[in-house]
Amino acid sequence: MSLSEKLDQIRAGAEENIPAPALEQMHKATAELQNSGILDRMIKPGDPLPAFALPNQADEMVSSVDLLARGPMILTVYRGLW
Repeated sequence: MSLSEKLDQIRAGAEENIPAPALEQMHKATAELQNSGILDRMIKPGDPLPAFALPNQADEMVSSVDLLARGPMILTVYRGLW
């Protein structure tokens, strides 16, 4: 299964499992971001990122340079509870 197919599967599952009020709020926030023009300024897939370090779930710092030395990297962001 390709990454795109897997992400589509995750999105479909989220639509079914997220309570309607939260889903409505998420869609509203997404529409507001899209209408703000931010998409024209965001980093696109394949664009190089500056080096960075962030804490992982165990609060250990993880360096993008170290991860990229091991191969391609995918960065996701979890925004927390709505």
